[in-house]
Amino acid sequence: MTDTVSDIARRLGREAEAVCHHYLSNGRRQGHYWIVGDARNTPGRSLYVRLSGPAHGPGAAGKWTDAATGEHGDLIDLIAAAQQLRTFRETLDEARRFLSLPRPEPQRRGRQSAPAGSPEAARRLFAMGRPIGGTLAERYLHRRGLARLGDAPVLRFHPRCYYWREGQPKDAPSETWPALLAKVTDGQGNLTGVHRTWLDPATARKAPLDPPRKAMGNLLGHGVRIGTATDLLAAGEGLESTLSVRMALPDLPVIAALSANHLAALILPTGLQRLYIAADADEAGAMAAANLTERADAIGVETIRLSPLGGDFNEDLRNLGRDDLRAHLCQQLATADLSRLLSCDS
Repeated sequence: MTDTVSDIARRLGREAEAVCHHYLSNGRRQGHYWIVGDARNTPGRSLYVRLSGPAHGPGAAGKWTDAATGEHGDLIDLIAAAQQLRTFRETLDEARRFLSLPRPEPQRRGRQSAPAGSPEAARRLFAMGRPIGGTLAERYLHRRGLARLGDAPVLRFHPRCYYWREGQPKDAPSETWPALLAKVTDGQGNLTGVHRTWLDPATARKAPLDPPRKAMGNLLGHGVRIGTATDLLAAGEGLESTLSVRMALPDLPVIAALSANHLAALILPTGLQRLYIAADADEAGAMAAANLTERADAIGVETIRLSPLGGDFNEDLRNLGRDDLRAHLCQQLATADLSRLLSCDS
């Protein structure tokens, strides 16, 4: 009988410590957790895996969090990252091999496919990506002034990501381009969608497509998260603009809502005390910031608007450089946050 993904996840959860011993051998047990540097088995103490708990739901055995990046997942996600597997099928095959389960009988294509644009389709696509280090996606980000992001687990590269043009007949030939993938998650770290930026391999710029970016899954209220929100969080619009804030202030957790409308509808995390709103310098950004400020005020969260000198913070990063952008941002931070976030010149 074919095992479902949830069946495999539960079986792995029952063997959580054995999974960690095998795939995260550079870590060690500490109490009810396995501690290691990251999901690629780097020595350290940032990532922790729960070794005991219920079979599913909050606190389930096998759930893990990387405190440095904010990435969350289950043991299926961990196996994919640790083994750098490119497809969801490869990941499930590896999990079955570890559990000594037989491979499933071939199924009809219709039973295997996920609904187009669904969170499950987004999960499968992201599982097919690979780390961006040394790829066209890293070259694209470097052109945007964004360096040293090769290990960011919320970003992946897909060398041949399907693209459907608006109005394209269903029976038209498939078209593929390289793409930067960004993982969209909810407040519990569950993948809800994927944002795709298609790239031109000849120039390492955005591909000559209209539009060159699309999202799939459930984005409303969620976003691309780097760092773990505690009492502080910066929320921005575009991916590159928000990454620029994070690059200038690496101790400030950020979330890219991916559009002005989604920024206005962002679901704020529990325990948040101060929210920095890094909206773009246009009418849509101003409206999004005003709406988000009103919602934050209603639940007692202080808001501070971060204003770019140009159109957005990625434009500032490219024009000013990292140090001058940091100095510009530091002038806008709350005094209480200066020592927390970086040594800032007054």
